[in-house]
Amino acid sequence: MARVTRAKKPMTLGALRRSDFIEARYAQRTVKDEMRGNLLRMLKAGKPLFPRIVGYDETVVPQIVNAILSRHHMVLLGLRGQAKSRILRGLTVFLDEEIPTIEGCEIHDNPYAPLCAACREKLAAMGDDIPITFIPRDHRYVEKLATPDVTVADLIGDIDPIRAARSGFDLSSPLTIHFGLLPRANRGIFAMNELPDLAAKVQVALFNIMQEGDVQIKGYPVRLPLDVCLVFAANPEDYTARGKIITPLRDRIGSEIRTHYPLTIEEGMAITTQEAWLNRNEDELYIPPFVFEIVERIAFLARGSKYIDKRSGVSQRLSITCMENVVSNAERRTVLNREKRVVPRPADIYAALPAITGKLELEYEGELRGADTIARGLVREAIGETFASRLSLADCLPIVEWFNQGGEIQITDTMASQEALRTLHKIPPLEMVAKHLKLKDQPDALVSGCNFILEGLHALQKINRSEERGYFVEHRATETPSAEREAGQQRRHYN
Repeated sequence: MARVTRAKKPMTLGALRRSDFIEARYAQRTVKDEMRGNLLRMLKAGKPLFPRIVGYDETVVPQIVNAILSRHHMVLLGLRGQAKSRILRGLTVFLDEEIPTIEGCEIHDNPYAPLCAACREKLAAMGDDIPITFIPRDHRYVEKLATPDVTVADLIGDIDPIRAARSGFDLSSPLTIHFGLLPRANRGIFAMNELPDLAAKVQVALFNIMQEGDVQIKGYPVRLPLDVCLVFAANPEDYTARGKIITPLRDRIGSEIRTHYPLTIEEGMAITTQEAWLNRNEDELYIPPFVFEIVERIAFLARGSKYIDKRSGVSQRLSITCMENVVSNAERRTVLNREKRVVPRPADIYAALPAITGKLELEYEGELRGADTIARGLVREAIGETFASRLSLADCLPIVEWFNQGGEIQITDTMASQEALRTLHKIPPLEMVAKHLKLKDQPDALVSGCNFILEGLHALQKINRSEERGYFVEHRATETPSAEREAGQQRRHYN
């Protein structure tokens, strides 16, 4: 549909008929036809359909395209943190930029074929002089979170006795209806999250609207042949469970589309880079690639952990909030030491545990172990896997040998880069191995790389580490009992 400038927009139905704003073939076009036509034009032009959705180009997006081309109502089934709500809100791009509607109408009536009784009466009285207005695409999207307390009145509407009394209408008159959310989405998209949480009687009302276009309000049958595209989101287990959703409603939803978590570490890192808030003030930020990988592997490992509830899932928000906390801890260290560049270290990830534990729904055995213990184990395992993917353990044997000969260093959480580098110089082979990581040739990046190597060796149980970030090798076999007790008193807490 061509768009007309504000100065040329028709202001009445008669002016709309005489203008070229809307062609005759669009007059009775449904919203599903509108979405289908705009989608086809975008596909022919090669335009991106969901530019901020990563990892779905070959899986979810083609299914959404097919559903729209088929003019289906659809439901997105997936665990939390799989961009379902973002996809639903992104469907507005397939609507026209704006459409004409009768001015003041609560349900955005089509001027050529009004639906509500009030608009029909107004059209009969005013004819082509009835005023019209234009609504943008963003105003044609209505979203509702389904909860057990949602009523038919909330969703469909209810009789307004005050309106009836003031206007002298009979309660059975459609002019007494106060419209709910669904009618107010007429000629647009109505989205509902967590569909199975909707009460059964409300699901029946929703089904009647979809199937017959009618509903009973306070015992009065009301005909509402709405023009609306219905899209839903739900947890797969709740959606397929018996008793959670009525079969006739499920049967009328044309397409069931399964979403998923990132399939690769690279996809997860791309999402985290896109979504995390990483631009802090004026400080320069450099995040070593292995830090990104460690954070993403934590989420991947959590999704496969036997201690974590698979039915709940592990949201992609875990990686996003964890990375934000990691950068914040590095930012804190930078400010305290009056440095100019923020460079996170792998040890900073342990400071981000509060951003991890809140995202984990634990099984019974996991509850016994505790969320903090589970999270620390995930971080350590993620560091170990990232170390194995980027470095050779054989290259690090001279470092391990240095510790075996009694070497010990301590790198605290807030230690400045230059001070940490002087401490790390005590291990001659360490910097040589760190060069394999191909980091920027600056002290803060080098410290982060060396810390990665030490944390990796600790994760692989080649060296020990205390709570105070002291790295060493414990020689229990050669120590006397008294020396062992003394060492135990000095190093009480080990990971």
